[in-house]
Amino acid sequence: MNSKIALEDGLYYRQTLFDKAKRVVVKVGSAILTGENGLNKQVLDNLAKEISFLHNSGREVILVTSGAVAAGRRKIHVSDGVELTIKQKQALAAIGQSSLMHDYDEAFAVYGENIAQILLTHSDLANRKRYLNVRNTILTLFKYGVIPVINENDTVSTEELKFSDNDSLGALVANLIEADMFICLTDVDALYDRNPLTDPQARAIYTVAEVTPEIEAMAGNSKSVLGTGGMSSKIHAAKMVSAGGGSSFIGPGMQADILQHLFSGEIVGTFFLPRKEKMQSRKRWIAYVLKPKGKLVLDPGACSAITLNGKSLLPSGIVDISGQFGVGDPVRCFDKQNNPVAVGLTNFNSDDLQKIKGMRSDRILKILGTKESDEVMHRDNLVIL
Repeated sequence: MNSKIALEDGLYYRQTLFDKAKRVVVKVGSAILTGENGLNKQVLDNLAKEISFLHNSGREVILVTSGAVAAGRRKIHVSDGVELTIKQKQALAAIGQSSLMHDYDEAFAVYGENIAQILLTHSDLANRKRYLNVRNTILTLFKYGVIPVINENDTVSTEELKFSDNDSLGALVANLIEADMFICLTDVDALYDRNPLTDPQARAIYTVAEVTPEIEAMAGNSKSVLGTGGMSSKIHAAKMVSAGGGSSFIGPGMQADILQHLFSGEIVGTFFLPRKEKMQSRKRWIAYVLKPKGKLVLDPGACSAITLNGKSLLPSGIVDISGQFGVGDPVRCFDKQNNPVAVGLTNFNSDDLQKIKGMRSDRILKILGTKESDEVMHRDNLVIL
C-alpha cells in the first residue's frame, strides 16, 4: 500500500469515528480560557455554542474545564504576574468557582442548555465505590438532558488529592463513562514531528495510530503558551483514552467553530485512533487512576512470566523493594534497567515483602507465620505497561 492510500484510509477511519461518536468529552484549559484580565468571555461563549451544537446533534457531552483560579483573580483584581502559594490558589478557586459556573450557566442558557457542576479530587476516583458513584451521577445527568461541567476541586485539593493536570482528569472522565471521543482544545494547532519554529520542514501529524515512544518524543515540538499540562500530558491523556477504546483529538481551541469543522470532516489538529484491544474497566482504573505507593524491581524471569506468559507475580522474582505500602495498594514493577513493566495491587505490605522477596512461595508461611496468598500480585490485579 502506498503512502497516499494509507493516508486516505487513515483519514476515512478518522471521519468514521467522528460520525459514530455518541458520547464525547471536551476538555478546555487555561491556555485558551484565560485572557489578560482573567477569563476570556468571548472564548467561553463560543465554547458554549460549540458544545451545544454537539448536544443538539444527539450526542452526550461532558465539558472538563479549568478557570476557577483565573476567575478568582479577575473578581478580586489579583494580577496575573503575582505568583501564588497553594493556599492562595485554593482561596482564589473558592472565590472564582461560582463566577465561572455563573458565566457558563449564562452562556449555555443562550442555546437553551442546562448544565450541572461536578467538582472532583483524585480521591473521588481512587476509591472504587466513589468512582462508580461519579459514573452513575453523570449517566443520570445524561438522562435528564443536562451537560455536566467538571472541574478539579482546587479549593480542597492537596498534592495527594490533586490530578497531575486537567488533561489527565479529562482522560480519566472519558474512561469512566466509556466515552467514544476525548477532545482536547488548546493553544497549539497540532502535534509536529519537528519544531516548526526552527525547522521549515516540520510537518503536522494529523493521525496517530498508536502512541509509541517516538510519538511521545515529539511532544516538545509543539509549544503551549499558558497551559500547565503541556503537549506531553495531552499525549499521555490520549494514550489513556486509547486503552479504553476511545479516540482523541488535540487541536486549536481558539479557532472559530472548531467542533463543527471537526465533525464535518475538516482535517485539522492531531487525531489519535483507539487501541484495537480494549483494556478492561477495572484494569484501566488500576493502571491510570490509582497512584502507585511503591516500587518493585523484578528479575528477567519474572518480567517474562508476567509480560509474555500471563502469569501472576511471585515473591521469587522480586529483586528489590522501595516505598511504604499496605495490602491492596498499587505498586509499580520495573526491570533491572529501570524500565516500567507493570502495575498492580499487592497482596503483601512492604515490610512483609522485604522478608520474602526472592523466596519460593512455599516458604512464605515459615517466614511470616501466616500466608494469605502465594502470589504478590494476582494476574487479575496486574496490568502490563
